[in-house]
This record gives sequence, structure tokens and C-alpha cells, in this order.
Amino acid sequence: MKYPGRLIKMGEADARIVKALKNALNKALALRGGDAIVLDADNPTFGPRMKQAVMLFQARHLDDQGQPLRTDGEVGALTWAALFGTERVPQVDNAAAPFLAAVLDKAASQIGVLEVPRNSNRGPEVEAYLRRAGVSPGLAWCCAFTYWCFDEAAHEAGRGNPMFRTAGCLAHWNNAQRQGAQRLAARDAVANPSLIRPGMVFIMDFGGGMGHTGFVERVEGGYLHTIEGNTDASLTREGGGVYRLKRKVGSINKGYIDYTGC
Repeated sequence: MKYPGRLIKMGEADARIVKALKNALNKALALRGGDAIVLDADNPTFGPRMKQAVMLFQARHLDDQGQPLRTDGEVGALTWAALFGTERVPQVDNAAAPFLAAVLDKAASQIGVLEVPRNSNRGPEVEAYLRRAGVSPGLAWCCAFTYWCFDEAAHEAGRGNPMFRTAGCLAHWNNAQRQGAQRLAARDAVANPSLIRPGMVFIMDFGGGMGHTGFVERVEGGYLHTIEGNTDASLTREGGGVYRLKRKVGSINKGYIDYTGC
């Protein structure tokens, strides 16, 4: 069964989904004895006992990337993939528009750019990103990098740049709709990762006006493959280069900006 595109939790009304989950949980847990949890697959109710079984499964299993599942008793894309296989969750490889594919190509061409010197927010390429976004050298540059990629692709296509001009991640989030872009809230993306498309810009909010951003290059179930500036392999928001990284969909706490159609 394919992932239904929403979180499955207590009170679920689709008896077909509940039955499939109960059968999969019974098979996966295969417990015996007085403390065993055996679910009645013919009972269409997702109640407390089924939630307990889901939490036990999550506590005892890893996702397809070898990372612990969140033990919350709710079945999202990662838990669904662990139960039914990765082929049963969304796999999205292509941008929704040719222009966004060109933007991703520009981002990919910058992989390997590093700050000079290290940890300085400086260097020829980094300062070019910041200038293009209209700010001074030495500032955090992840959002300026995304603007540069949009601007380069727009120049080559002979068209206007649809991205709001800023080096601020949260300013981008707050103003993107003025440019005609659509926003996808983080909670909706967690429930249904198939809503996320390559070419979207993700936004993270760390409080105090601090954020981080980058491009979605590919969606793989509950994981995103990204291209980001001002980061490194530790997934930090103040790293020293442009990298391809992998993040859990659930780690993106603000949402996504989509310039398809702009």
C-alpha cells in the first residue's frame, strides 16, 4: 500500500489503512507471551493499543537511512517506509518547471565553493553572492546564495528574477508571496512529503531572527537531498561552503517557498 499522504494516528477513519498497518505491525513485532501486543486486524479502530504497538515498533526499528524513528505513535512517511518499504513512500526527482531546474543547475555548479579564509563569510564567490543580494561582505550568506542562483538562471533565460531580493532567510519567507510565490508550511510537508518539489527553497527558523535556507534537489520519502550555502557536513547554519546534504523533512521547521509559475 502506498503512503496515503497524511499522518496516520489515533482516530484514523480509513479501515483499509488501519487493517494494513495492524497486519504489518503484527508481522514486524511478532511478540509472544503475556506482554505481547497482538492487534485485531479486523477491528477498524486505531486506538490506544495500536498506538502502543506503533511506538514499540518505532522504538525497535530504524528508518531506511539507519536513523532512529521518532517514537510518537503516529505513522508518517519514515515509519511507513520502515513498515512497507521505501518504494511505498514519495520519490520526487524532477523540478516542476524548467526554470527551477535551471536554478538547481546553477546551485549544483557552485558545489565545492569554500570561504576564504575559513569561517570568515568571505571569499571571491561568497562576496559575489552577497553583492548580488545587495548586502555587504562578511554576513551570513545562505540566502544570498539562493538569490544568486535564481538571478544567474534568470539572466541566462533572458527573464526577470522572481525571487525576493534579500540575504535574510526569514525576510524571504515573509515576502515571497508578494512575488507570486506559494508557501508550503512545514507541518503539511511532514504529513505529505510528496507536496515538496525539487527547486523549492526550504526555510529554517532558529529564533532571534536567525535562519537557514537552501534548495530541495530531490525528495526521498521522509528525507530531502539539498544544495545549500554557508553550511558543511554537520548541517550547521554557519558552515564554510556550498554542499550537497541530506536532511529529514521533519528538520525543516518553517516551510518551503515555491516559485513554480512565477
